[in-house]
Amino acid sequence: MAVTIAVPAETAPGEQRVALVPEGAAKLIKGGAAVVVQRGAGLRAGFPDEAYTKAGATLAESAAAACANADVVLRVRRPSTEEVALLKNGAVLIALLQPGANGDLPKALAARKISALALEKVPRITRAQSMDVLSSQSTASGYKAVLLGAGALGKFLPMLTTAAGSIRPAQVFIIGAGVAGLQAIATARRLGGVVSAFDVRAAAREQVQSLGASFIAAELVSASAEDKGGYAKAQAEDERQRTLDAIGKHIVSQDLVITTALIPGKPAPKLITEAMVKGMRPGAVIVDLASEAGGNCELTKPGETVVAHDVTIIGAMNLAATVPLHASEMLSRNILTLLQHLMKDGALTLDPAEEITKAMLITHDGATL
Repeated sequence: MAVTIAVPAETAPGEQRVALVPEGAAKLIKGGAAVVVQRGAGLRAGFPDEAYTKAGATLAESAAAACANADVVLRVRRPSTEEVALLKNGAVLIALLQPGANGDLPKALAARKISALALEKVPRITRAQSMDVLSSQSTASGYKAVLLGAGALGKFLPMLTTAAGSIRPAQVFIIGAGVAGLQAIATARRLGGVVSAFDVRAAAREQVQSLGASFIAAELVSASAEDKGGYAKAQAEDERQRTLDAIGKHIVSQDLVITTALIPGKPAPKLITEAMVKGMRPGAVIVDLASEAGGNCELTKPGETVVAHDVTIIGAMNLAATVPLHASEMLSRNILTLLQHLMKDGALTLDPAEEITKAMLITHDGATL
């Protein structure tokens, strides 16, 4: 019997992405699955219902109708407890589930014996690289952060030669050179900014310089600063103070600062103090991509834009959803690869002991993991 895959419309405020685009639906259908898409689910991302029907999918009038008989439900964001009730007992849910911050959601999923796979828990191993949703969506966030900052900045980013004289380029500083940070560097460089960056991880220096940016405080880089997954680890207090000193000295000359520093499972490290903000140029802009984890700047307010000491601080949240077409295409490819990994000969095989599945499962067979 064919596996039935449902794609309900997203309900989180501001969410415009869709978990599966028509191209992905067509590939799943070609592989023997049935795909049911809630009417309008892809519209905000630029994928009309007609594109799904052309791909071979069936349209459902509501989320309840889409999910009623689905073996697998694909979402971008985690469902509410009311939406969990729409899933049939024993179904598989694949979404960004924010494990560790879900309140009653895991219990609600376990009560219906839902096998829930958290997309943010894809392991950082070679064979799971094409399933890495955090990397794909960070690409979108890093790109959009620079555009957001440039839009709030009261000056041009590039050097310009005009009839009114020459315009000096803006100074752009990226803190954290992971996927989002590297994309921010590349975008700011394309827009003509003079870009510098900082990261505590040893591998970051070469990556930053390969994109044409300068790397500051290279003496603070440490081979022990990253975990086995490639993420930065929390610093000891003396290391943290040296980092703050280096950032504080550099930030005073910067026009646009993009912060991206995160530590998995922990609050974002505070790397920009109020005293640093006071010392920045009037009219400078900070875009804090770590806002949802508490922010890298002491003055960040998640989801808000504040002005303090003549500096604009943008608590950016869910920026990937603001470029929904390409973000959805990348997300859909990640999910498609995961499904192809889980499906063998048209049947869904969920092995809790398998390396990738084990890392991603948060509920299974009536239990929370």
